[in-house]
Amino acid sequence: MAAITEKEVRALFDLWNSALLTGDSSKVADRYAKISMLLPTVSDKPRTDYAGIKDYFDSFLLKKPKGEILEGSIHIGDGWASVRF
Repeated sequence: MAAITEKEVRALFDLWNSALLTGDSSKVADRYAKISMLLPTVSDKPRTDYAGIKDYFDSFLLKKPKGEILEGSIHIGDGWASVRF
């Protein structure tokens, strides 16, 4: 299997942001892997499962957020990618 490219990593952000713009917390939560951790920006509680991530976005989406990458870096290795936006 070929390694993911920087362009593909950035496209994942676009998919997440598109889900965000729907205002539907289920669509946003669907963008997260089964095993994931969300460290939210407006909550001090880490979310580690689908229900927790959806719960966070139930409230957060009321603020009508929109993501924008101003700067960041992507590092790609054998079977992994690290993103800092």
